[in-house]
Amino acid sequence: MTINSVVIPEPLDHLLAERACVRLVIESVRRLDLGEPGTVAELFTSDGTWEWPADGRRTVGREALRGHFGDRPADRMSRRMCTDILVTVDSATTASSTASFATYRVDGRSDSLPPPRLPADIGPCEDMFRKVEAICLPASRSTFLAFGGATERVAPAPAAAGEGQSPSFSAGRPA
Repeated sequence: MTINSVVIPEPLDHLLAERACVRLVIESVRRLDLGEPGTVAELFTSDGTWEWPADGRRTVGREALRGHFGDRPADRMSRRMCTDILVTVDSATTASSTASFATYRVDGRSDSLPPPRLPADIGPCEDMFRKVEAICLPASRSTFLAFGGATERVAPAPAAAGEGQSPSFSAGRPA
């Protein structure tokens, strides 16, 4: 198709498929961040896999994914960033994507934000999508965490002095 001398090589169906895949990547991040990590499994095909090739971990199937992500500590605070999502529609029934991924997280805090720190994980992730009953779903995700580590456990924040005031302030003025 040509519009004003610009060649548009992809039919509209490809563009819709690309947008659907981008939304699925973003939705997985939203669910991991907002206290619904076990529901990430519902986004995948029934035989979906999530793997971390650097350390040989691999989780296969919705039930296993639900257990893996649903078993996180209740006191985990996390925030993820996912950028540069590039989707390629490979066929009428498959697509793939790459994205940059960073995770900031700590265990042990529920009362306030932890002090600034380096991310727990940084690296690209690759997704493979498959059309199942007219719906495009992630069939696999591989996460390549070039900078990755264990989740830090921090002590609860000390109680503030006064009525909700920080120790360095008294009656709203610096001490």
